[in-house]
Amino acid sequence: MSSPSEATRRPAAAKETAAANRTWWDGEASDYYVEHGAFLGDTDFVWGPERLREEEAGLLGEPRGQRVLEIGAGSGQCSRWLAARGATVVASDLSFGMLATGVRVNAGLDPVLRVPLVQCDGRVLPFADSAFDTVFTAYGVVPFVADSDVVVAEAARVLRPGGRFVFSTTHPVRWAFPDDPGPGGLTANASYFDRTPYVEQDDLGRATYVEHHRTIGDRVREIARAGLVLVDLVEPEWPEGHDEPWGGWSPLRGRLIPGTAIFVCLKPA
Repeated sequence: MSSPSEATRRPAAAKETAAANRTWWDGEASDYYVEHGAFLGDTDFVWGPERLREEEAGLLGEPRGQRVLEIGAGSGQCSRWLAARGATVVASDLSFGMLATGVRVNAGLDPVLRVPLVQCDGRVLPFADSAFDTVFTAYGVVPFVADSDVVVAEAARVLRPGGRFVFSTTHPVRWAFPDDPGPGGLTANASYFDRTPYVEQDDLGRATYVEHHRTIGDRVREIARAGLVLVDLVEPEWPEGHDEPWGGWSPLRGRLIPGTAIFVCLKPA
């Protein structure tokens, strides 16, 4: 894709954000898979750039027999990993382009690994109340919407009592630092408390890509308002031997400041 004419910080409402990000991910899907597909794997489950895998973290519990919904699934890598371990999984995403990539990946795999793919907005899930044992997203949906509280509430709605919602997202502290994997990214140049969205826009001022920032406290309050209980907050450390940068993430930065936050929530029985 061509570079945006401008990257800025400005307000971006829910409708503008959704339209921009859906279009961006539709156009980026093929290139994203080419760039990051090997890192993510077609049937692997990675929580973030630090390469923390669900196989070692066990944040979703035993997959076998679970009814699972993935929101912001991209091409469905994480869902396939769960399906291979006995879960009944639905992978959903707002972007048709990302799901189309998932269809192509599905076609090359053993049928047991082919997960159903559903196009839907994570803020308006087309599923019944209490339909799933687990809802999760690995870097999907949450930073890409203006109203992430609605996403958390929807996840809580479709969870059965006793169910689990787990999501990973950019660690809020990272918003205070430049998105630079080198030494320039080690000095804070913005306020952690500035919640003004990051917006890439064209020369007419139309948003082409948007990310929204929330503090740790904001996230905790969203979880509580949805009637969920936060039982763990995982901040993966950058592991030894992992030298592959991902955008602003790198071994240099990852060993000094957290890049990812994973929120593990339960719906009271």
